[in-house]
Amino acid sequence: MKKLKLLLSLPTDDNDFQVEQALAAQRAGAKLGIEVSVVYADNDTVNQSTHILKAIQSSPESRPDGIVLEPVRGSALPQVAQVACQAGIAWAVLNRAPSYIAELRRKVKVPVFAISSSHAEIGRIQGKQFAALLPEGGSVLYIEGPSYSSSAQERTAGMLETKPKNIQVTTLKGQWTAESAERAVKSWLSLSTSQRVLFDLVGAQDDSMAMGARSAFEKIKIEEDRKRWLALPFTGCDGVPKTGQAWLRDGRLSATILIPPLAGQAIEILARAVTTGKQPPEHTLTASTSLPALNDLRPRKP
Repeated sequence: MKKLKLLLSLPTDDNDFQVEQALAAQRAGAKLGIEVSVVYADNDTVNQSTHILKAIQSSPESRPDGIVLEPVRGSALPQVAQVACQAGIAWAVLNRAPSYIAELRRKVKVPVFAISSSHAEIGRIQGKQFAALLPEGGSVLYIEGPSYSSSAQERTAGMLETKPKNIQVTTLKGQWTAESAERAVKSWLSLSTSQRVLFDLVGAQDDSMAMGARSAFEKIKIEEDRKRWLALPFTGCDGVPKTGQAWLRDGRLSATILIPPLAGQAIEILARAVTTGKQPPEHTLTASTSLPALNDLRPRKP
């Protein structure tokens, strides 16, 4: 029997959650005895579509049987998806529920599906964490993912839905990497207006950006200001065991959100669907949880 070949396309390798996605996919591949190749797009949609089209157009013996995509941008490459499916290649999308999935499933015979976290629910959990850490209210410096990311937009909407009205939020933009968050915070600190507001918490839409923000504050030259920033609670999302959960244990994070890596589960669903010829559910949602549990979060000391 032919050994299945699957391609996993991820946005970047400069993010602990994406690295964990790749590891989860490779573990699933090893368990199932299938070949899983991983490519990274360097947060560039053109790179991502080029890598995938090159794989689709390769010789039959090299061509993947299925492609698992976590898109750089929200559109999730609908034209590339169509080309793949027309070539007889199964298609799975991570962390999005693109509208083209339903139509594509009606037109083609290969498995097509999406699997994602509920980003709105992740945001709602984070808003509740802010409430638990700041029971008297306060101000949050909030590092979002990029403007084009539907995941970032949904997390922000969820957070605003559950945060109390007495918590004000100032937003900076990152790119899901520690370096981008550090750069955004440094740039913001250089503004005279940044000195006028005292914050009570630093929140980020993923753990790597939370740590990038910490890194920027660690480099403040005025000791009193540096200590004041680093004494604040920092929160993030992802909860990867070797990074987010480790930062939680050593106190650099006050809270995170455990988001299960989706790639391993997607590989298993795709492999089973390709083998059986049956379409899996159109969209599978995974559950995320607060770390620590919301009831166990300790309010910030004034």
